[in-house]
Amino acid sequence: MLTKDKIRKTIDTLPDENLSIEEVVERLILLDKVEQGLQDIQDGKVHSTEEVKKKLERWLK
Repeated sequence: MLTKDKIRKTIDTLPDENLSIEEVVERLILLDKVEQGLQDIQDGKVHSTEEVKKKLERWLK
């Protein structure tokens, strides 16, 4: 989950000039997706490489 502190730190890394709201939103969405991925790892919601290879083989047939 994002915290205000993480959001502030992310915004602080952005350039001071020529910044669009779209860039800010994209950066925050990316940060949120990374946070979600890290949480999934902690919760054990991951697949092994072998599981992924087997699924890909079935999907690509």
